[in-house]
Amino acid sequence: MKCKLNLIAVFFLFLYSCQNEIPMVNLGINDVYTVERMKKIIMHPEFPGQYEWSVPDKNGNDSLVSTERDYIFLAENPGEYFLKLRIIDPVNPVEHDVRIVVWEEQVAYSRYITQVYEYRPAPGQFINTMPMYKAGDTEETMRRKAQESISGTNDVMISLGGFGGYVTFGFDHTVVNVPGEKDFKIIGNAFYAVGNPNPNAPDDGGSVEPGIVMVSLDRNGNGISDDEWYELAGSEYYKSETMHHYEITYDRPSPDKSPTPKPETPFSDTTFVHWEDNQGKDGYIVKNIYHKQEYYPKWISAEQLTFSGTKLANNVVDESGEGIYFVQYAYDWGYVDNHPNEQEDKISFDIGWAVDKNGNKVHLPGVDFIRVYTGLNQQCGWLGETSTELSRAEDLHIKEQTVVLPDP
Repeated sequence: MKCKLNLIAVFFLFLYSCQNEIPMVNLGINDVYTVERMKKIIMHPEFPGQYEWSVPDKNGNDSLVSTERDYIFLAENPGEYFLKLRIIDPVNPVEHDVRIVVWEEQVAYSRYITQVYEYRPAPGQFINTMPMYKAGDTEETMRRKAQESISGTNDVMISLGGFGGYVTFGFDHTVVNVPGEKDFKIIGNAFYAVGNPNPNAPDDGGSVEPGIVMVSLDRNGNGISDDEWYELAGSEYYKSETMHHYEITYDRPSPDKSPTPKPETPFSDTTFVHWEDNQGKDGYIVKNIYHKQEYYPKWISAEQLTFSGTKLANNVVDESGEGIYFVQYAYDWGYVDNHPNEQEDKISFDIGWAVDKNGNKVHLPGVDFIRVYTGLNQQCGWLGETSTELSRAEDLHIKEQTVVLPDP
């Protein structure tokens, strides 16, 4: 009888022990991870409850970093990192320590764009020429042409056309959000005017065609830019004259359309590409004598193109008063093709500026996808529509490779 009682006690002790181990077995989080720097680890606990992720501070105390279910670990530098997960639950509370070993990448990362995921410009005077369209080109071949233009150090300008036209690109690694630092820069072709007829005008006026930057983190790890997008809120984001949730639709011109030129001007068709927006307004992208090709993207089969986003206030002024000298003035910070490239701080971007669709700040450990789109719907006289151009982007946390030449 005593032996039978002992066996029963052992059985219940074994059962109790197994039940206590179940949470750790099925938690879905490893004890140890190894990963290259600037590569993500996406941790997804299998247990429900209230989540607390923490890391040790400089004094070794736990510092809370997230209360979301999923935690994305991302490190700029090699080293050993520690993370603690607490799941607060009345039935199965969990506390789990994670050790993460980060090493230097075996093949050095590129500082420059390596991939263009999508090129979808709005109509404009440089479309079908930057990059050059040829008969038979498709969305895929034009995407590849855009990639060839702006990847690496190629520095070949592409145009995004009128409001909303965009390009989406990325690097061969995740761009890390380093606190207190700018994270990447984008090269455009903005410049300041040297002969402004208005002596009292600001110095930062010239050819300035600001583009808005969006960023996205590949949370689902599928390598596709199908996760949520966030705007990098520049200097104009919270101003009353900035219009959020703006939408515009462009119509492809009919092949047999009769042009409507304006005599004694460079306008060869003042009603070339019709547009209509969600504010009850409509208008045209005007064709000029300097750019005689089609302005609507010829490789896109759709008869209409619709874009949406944040529209900035017009920045152009006719300083001559006679329609001959138009100046576009730069916004303070946070936009592409908005300041000359030598002003590195003005053409650089901080992932920490990210906001969601309602304007709420969000924290992103890094980004995998970057999108730039033209931020104005504006005609600038004979200069044509405002259209953002860019030629390169660089991750500011990757050192430029130096080439050591052999001694002669």
